[in-house]
Amino acid sequence: MGFLLVAFLVLGGCSSIYYGTMEKFGIEKRDILVDRVEDARDSQSEAQETFRSSLERFQNTVETPDTELKEKYEEIRSAYEDSEAVAEKVRERIDKVEDVSDDLFDEWEDELDRYESASLRQSSERRLKETRQQYEQLITRMHQAEKRMEPVLQAFEDQMLFLKHNLNAQAIGSLESELGRIRQDVDSLIKNMEESVAESEAFIKRFREDD
Repeated sequence: MGFLLVAFLVLGGCSSIYYGTMEKFGIEKRDILVDRVEDARDSQSEAQETFRSSLERFQNTVETPDTELKEKYEEIRSAYEDSEAVAEKVRERIDKVEDVSDDLFDEWEDELDRYESASLRQSSERRLKETRQQYEQLITRMHQAEKRMEPVLQAFEDQMLFLKHNLNAQAIGSLESELGRIRQDVDSLIKNMEESVAESEAFIKRFREDD
């Protein structure tokens, strides 16, 4: 595995060479796709927990009037930075899923012309269409979850900046009006991510059943 890691680092810039190297070790594009879908699923599960935690920290800050203003600001800033970091991880993993899936489907379609058997070609073409449809549902769910992150992150950032430049009791009081909207956005985000994770699980299960 050490050699595979080095190969990944050295050849990562050229996907065709990377895939060729991995195939020599018995690792096909479909295996890489499943691994990356699993990574994206895991990052979205992590994002759910981070956003839940951030919302709780924000809520506790707003609902604790005797907390020092500086401490309130630091707590919200930390929640925002944690949420931003996990959101970036989700975006990166979705990008990796799209990269390998594009290559996999291109290769699959190109190789349809290599069949001598018309019946086998038709069967493979039908399976390609079905897999593409399932993948499109999966990646759509992932992007829906990704988009849900933006208003939540923006809301956290707004509150952080507001506190940063208005460290006074009036600032804390005005934040309470935003709490309901933030809670609603986080609940929607978590629901959407749960659906995306379920789609990922179904996609992974199907590939594993075919092995």
